[in-house]
Amino acid sequence: MKKVILLLALFIAGTTIAQNHEVDVTSKNSWLKIGLNAGVPMGDIDDVSSFALGMELKGQYLVTPNFGIGLTTGYNHLFGKDGFDDFGIIPAAAFARYYFKPKGLFIGADFGYGFLTNVDNNEGGLYLNPQIGYHNRDWNFYAYYQNTFAENDIDIQVLGIGVTYNLRF
Repeated sequence: MKKVILLLALFIAGTTIAQNHEVDVTSKNSWLKIGLNAGVPMGDIDDVSSFALGMELKGQYLVTPNFGIGLTTGYNHLFGKDGFDDFGIIPAAAFARYYFKPKGLFIGADFGYGFLTNVDNNEGGLYLNPQIGYHNRDWNFYAYYQNTFAENDIDIQVLGIGVTYNLRF
């Protein structure tokens, strides 16, 4: 049921934006962000994982010079410890970012579904990834707190840092 509600909310948001805004994709307002991130597991997951390392791919469109939206995916690998196996999260999410100035501070969040890999009896769950960071024309440096609310009352929480490079169309 959670998946249906999430997909419905994303569909409604996307349809509303598309109907109310004529999209003109240019190198000034749209680009791909390719990046890496690293973090430390927190909460219950700290007992089974020692470190998280990931890569991400984001497609962003600037609705205004200060507000961007887009889609994101990637892979986050959590390294097992004390005999526990490694596992991963593949996010399928939308995101929004607010840029205070053309160069400087930004805030944002990814919101979607996190698919788990190498985990028995658990496909994944709600994926949330708020961020705060610094940006310029080519780079984004940020801190994040990622939380995947997986099935069977498992919360996968990671606190970390990341960097992305902007590729213009």
